[in-house]
Amino acid sequence: MKNPWIIIGVIVAVLFGGAIWYSGTATEANNEGVEIIVNVKGNPAASVTLVEYSDLQCPACAAFQPVVSQLLEEYGESIRFEYKHFPLPIHSYAVQAAVAAEAAGQQDKFFEYHDLLFENQQTWASSRTPNTFFLQYASELELDMDLFRQHMNASMLRDKVKSELDEGRALAVTGTPTFFLNGQRMVFDTYAAFVAQVAAVVDPSSASSTEVEAVGSGIRFGL
Repeated sequence: MKNPWIIIGVIVAVLFGGAIWYSGTATEANNEGVEIIVNVKGNPAASVTLVEYSDLQCPACAAFQPVVSQLLEEYGESIRFEYKHFPLPIHSYAVQAAVAAEAAGQQDKFFEYHDLLFENQQTWASSRTPNTFFLQYASELELDMDLFRQHMNASMLRDKVKSELDEGRALAVTGTPTFFLNGQRMVFDTYAAFVAQVAAVVDPSSASSTEVEAVGSGIRFGL
């Protein structure tokens, strides 16, 4: 009779090899059709570039989002705005949310999905099953749900999020939101100062009046 341990070893090897093969096949299927997209809003050809490193589960980022939107409404034709992921370790669902937003981006709905995540941040961030809400928001945007589910599991999108996180770390980003204006890190302590700095680069003649309006809004920035 053959040594039973040899037979057991062969079975384990076959099962282990099959698991690896299946995992590789599933990963390849989830990555099918995925494109690495740069998330840009405003004027892609503008000479002024504003880059934000942000965490979709960060309350300060959610509070800042309307300020950025208003800025783009006013100066959108003169600004190239790029959103980059910087999920903080303290936020358990930040990476999942970032990948979900990227999955929506595969259907040209990144910023629409990004807005929904910020608007409903307290709901999904406090849930034990955030994916339920991630699917709900995709449905609200009328995305292809099968494709969205597939891309939510795409390793290429998770790698993109990690790549942007690593890029931010290389630039000494430690908190969110962090902004770079034409390659220079912005330093400010109020929304007014943020708006005024961008306005001064886009249109120096409007910087003073923009700052007055922002101060009058009573909004203050805080991490």
